[in-house]
Amino acid sequence: MEQNNLACKLEALLFVYGEPVKIKTLGEKLGVNEEVAKAGLDELRLSLNADNRGLSLIMVEDRVQLTTKPSLGDMIEKIIKDEFDADLTHASLETLAIIAYLGPCNRAEIDYIRGVNSSFILRNLTIRGLVERKTDPHRANAFIYNVSFDFLKHMGLSAVDNLPDYEKYKELVKSYLKQTNEVPAKS
Repeated sequence: MEQNNLACKLEALLFVYGEPVKIKTLGEKLGVNEEVAKAGLDELRLSLNADNRGLSLIMVEDRVQLTTKPSLGDMIEKIIKDEFDADLTHASLETLAIIAYLGPCNRAEIDYIRGVNSSFILRNLTIRGLVERKTDPHRANAFIYNVSFDFLKHMGLSAVDNLPDYEKYKELVKSYLKQTNEVPAKS
């Protein structure tokens, strides 16, 4: 695999994951060994170090994550602050509904149902205290999301199954995921 093409594919994978990923996992996904994946990440890092790029790589031991450049921190902080001061967006409410009716669920399932990357929205909902993020018991490098007690309090519910038509929508979403077979089923 050409090194430049590998760097491009690694960037796309890291964007989709949105969380720290083991280098070995990236290599496996791309059909290359860990050393080749590291070389591709080095190439990607060099590319991202250019002044006209807004992203950078963080590597800690055997894991790597795509992040925004620290020099853009003030701008990102302002955008995030504005987002948290505003009402929940349609996309946030949509994501919250998916988690409420499907949870616990992983980001891949949420992204698949929504058709877009939900990393920022999940972070926003977690910071607002409406969603809880826990390590997935079946995959140590992934997380599962569930609505929080604060969400239930805010909605005036004693349990998530008190949501309107809870069983109906939970089963509908589960059957949709199972039929499409695009997202791996939980063990």
